[in-house]
Amino acid sequence: MKLTDIRDNEGARHRRMRIGRGIGSGKGKTGGRGQKGAKARSGVSIAGFEGGQMPLHMRLPKRGFNNPFGKDYAEVNLGMIQKFIDAGKLETSGVVDHDALQAAGLARGGKDGVRLLAKGELTSKVSFKVAGASKGAVEQVEKLGGTVETTAPAKAAAE
Repeated sequence: MKLTDIRDNEGARHRRMRIGRGIGSGKGKTGGRGQKGAKARSGVSIAGFEGGQMPLHMRLPKRGFNNPFGKDYAEVNLGMIQKFIDAGKLETSGVVDHDALQAAGLARGGKDGVRLLAKGELTSKVSFKVAGASKGAVEQVEKLGGTVETTAPAKAAAE
């Protein structure tokens, strides 16, 4: 085998079809769009259009409420924290904050910080610095000699 013999596999490189470039190209005249109608024109946006009838998504009632001022907290249970400590995925020597919980894979999302919840049992002494904590979670952590420091969310602190 020589360097000059090396070729791509047959059909590995495929040139794109240039549509609307004359009748001889095989994709001329209508350019693969059939004849007439909205779908043959450019700028088609008929997804959900039902021929003038009120579309289904507009006929159905609106449900619920989306609070524009609501906070997005990553909720973390004490039981899961203990599980990660036992597995060696979470270090308890320093202060456990949002970054440490994210690095361990416990706090997903939560652009306004972490909120501790009391579900499960904590058996290790841990110091937390979080955006919020339930009353039961604070009691459980302090009973073991740990501390819970709650910070205001970044948005509220800026104001």
